[in-house]
Amino acid sequence: METKKDYLLIVLHILSWIIFVGLCIEAGGFLFNTLYTLFYNSAGAANFWMKSDLSAVFNFSQSHFITLTAVMVIASVLKAILFYVIVKLFHDKKLDLSAPFNESFGRGLYTLSYLTAGISLFTFWGTNFSGFLIKEGVALPSLQELRFAGADVWLFMCVTLLVFARIFKKGITIQNENQLTI
Repeated sequence: METKKDYLLIVLHILSWIIFVGLCIEAGGFLFNTLYTLFYNSAGAANFWMKSDLSAVFNFSQSHFITLTAVMVIASVLKAILFYVIVKLFHDKKLDLSAPFNESFGRGLYTLSYLTAGISLFTFWGTNFSGFLIKEGVALPSLQELRFAGADVWLFMCVTLLVFARIFKKGITIQNENQLTI
């Protein structure tokens, strides 16, 4: 049989690695800057991550600063874990185009959908908390700078992945039944 490489999958694998590394750096930057600001130099809030100014939140209330940055860290860590799962699916060769409906890839789809649900939850929480702080008169950077924009998109992606996971689950059942029939 002739073996043919699917170059699109190779490109997607490489892009997944690049995005994964970038998200790890972002999550680490949020965590480091939070700890640096809290325990070493409170002026770090003025130049938080990617030049975001969170000094108004820090000066308003340290507990609100901790809450806001904790939600930022959790959402960014969940995004990094999401791409880790994608990279792992590619790396462990769970996506086999000759028999695409397999248990490990199906579990991976469910894992991706649950992670996107968590990202949606925390970005929604961050959006609402930012709105609360703005109502209290605290000046905040935009939701894009805080990485809270798009909670509805993450929810839509969660539902879409759940639908695909259910389809894959049915496909796995049908494929297993076909392998048993002569």
